[in-house]
Parts: sequence; structure tokens; C-alpha cells
Amino acid sequence: MVLPRYVARMFATGMGMLCAGAAFGQNYPVKPIRIVTAEPGGGNDFAARVLAQGLTRSLRQQVVVDNRGGAGGAIAAETAAKAPPDGYTLLLYAGNIWTIPLLRSNAQYDAIRDFAPITWVAKSPSTVVVHPSLPVQSVTDLIALAKARPGQLNYASGGSGSATHLSVELFKAMAGVNIVRVPYKGNAPALNDLIAGQVQLMFVTAATVAPHLTSGRLRALAVTSAEPSVLAPGLPTVASSGLPGYESISIYGLFAPSKTPAPIIRRLNQESAQYLKTAEVRERFFKVGVETVGSSPEEFAAVIKSDMTKMAKVIKDAGIRED
Repeated sequence: MVLPRYVARMFATGMGMLCAGAAFGQNYPVKPIRIVTAEPGGGNDFAARVLAQGLTRSLRQQVVVDNRGGAGGAIAAETAAKAPPDGYTLLLYAGNIWTIPLLRSNAQYDAIRDFAPITWVAKSPSTVVVHPSLPVQSVTDLIALAKARPGQLNYASGGSGSATHLSVELFKAMAGVNIVRVPYKGNAPALNDLIAGQVQLMFVTAATVAPHLTSGRLRALAVTSAEPSVLAPGLPTVASSGLPGYESISIYGLFAPSKTPAPIIRRLNQESAQYLKTAEVRERFFKVGVETVGSSPEEFAAVIKSDMTKMAKVIKDAGIRED
């Protein structure tokens, strides 16, 4: 069959664009790449540096970490959002990059509009811990006590929108209890006051509290993931021990600015996901209390959408704004 001349031209143009796109992805990268993340020393920085090492080897270009701490992740997110969408500036951050715009009206970026998900890097559940003086041994006990003493129990948390904050607010909403928040500038002072008995409970990562559980200074009740976690062996989930359907985890992801060409996203996804699933990398993350994932961009986008929907309702219903 002979195609009309204009159809043939369109077909040739389309094939040319596809071939050009494929070649673009194959030739990428031709210069160093930076991963923008939080200040040095935290979970985001750790994940970014481990991933940078692997990508440097597989992409055969230097991948460097650009620490842009401050404003709960907003500075890092704004930096990446304004970068050219050419695959040479990436963002690695936990879920607060999509909760920040829900907490403030002046956020300088939109989590959906301005970023293209590359892969779900890792996840970390929290552990529900209480001071030993609190007369509870399970989540069911905690809910019953909170209902018997409305407004009399208190919990420690970091800044507004942090995992230690929103995980408890989700718990309160689903359980229908009134537990008073005591905010701190960080998890370390919050944990110190919990150990001292100044506050009564906290939702915090398993790795952070492990030594205090062993010593008996704190008591663990459950883990906040949907399924039992290897990071908190022996602990039931909140969902299975008194609050069906509950789940709250820290989600670490790798992003590119929106409009980054699809072949580059696919290349970065392939290299990142493959590296994250190696035994060596899984072990490195496990030692700091985090599980690697390595998903497709589509799977990660679905996780973000689900988490945003859930947390947007919690934030709105509780009237949460920045401290």
C-alpha cells in the first residue's frame, strides 16, 4: 500500500522523533549530575550519598550530592524544581516535600506539577513507643486509656508535617482519641524528654529507639507499617493490634524536574532500581533502619498520590499549619 505523501511525511517525522529520543537516553549523561537533598547527616543525605555512589559507577559520570538544608525540605525542593529539566539535577527527599505545600500557602513549588518521579528509593516505618510508667501494653490499651483520659495524654514530635507529627495525627483521627501534641525542634530533644517522662509517647523510627528499648527506658507497642517489619522484629502492626487500616511510613524518593525527557527518566529508573535491589545496598540501608524499594516511576507516582490524599485530609481536619 502506498501512503499519501503527507501521511508518509508524518510517519517519518514521528519515527525520527522516537529514534532521537531513544538516542538521547542512550547518550545521557555527558557531564556530572547533582542530587539535591537535605542538610548533611540525616536520612535523606545518607540515601542520596549511597545512591550517588552507585549511579556514578553505572552511568560513568560523577554524581555529587548538593546539600540544601532548611525550611523542612522546601529549599531543596525549590532548588530542584527551578533547575533545567535535562537530567543533570535530581532531588532525593522523603515525603515531606509533598506535605509542605499542604501546610503552607506560600510554597514556591507544586509537588505534582514540578517533579517527575523516578523511583521509590526506600521506606521506614515508625515504632509506637511509650514511657514505661504509662499503664499500657498494646495499641488497644493505648486507645482505651486515651479515650478514658481525653486530653490528658501527650506525645512528643518534631516540626509540623514531620513523620513524628503526622503519624500520630493520623492515629488520633482513625482512633477517635484526643492526645495532646508537645512540639520540639527535633527528634533528639523530643526523645530525651520521653525518656525522662516529661511526655508519654512518641512515634519514632525503630533504629532511633532500639537502644532505649533494650535498656528498658522505653516500651514499644507496635510498628506503623501495613505489614510486620524486619526493622522491628517481634512487634505487631498498629493495624493488627487495635486500629485496622492504619499505615504511616517515611517514603524516600528520587525525582527529576518535570518535563525531563522520558528516555532519561527510564535510564535513571533502571540504574537506580537495579542498584537499590542489590544485597550490599539493602544491607547498608538496613543498618540505619531503612528498607530499600526500587520501584517503577508509575508505581512511585501511585504511592505519592495515595499518601498525599491521606495526609491532606489529616492536615485539613486537624487544622495543621507550620509551627
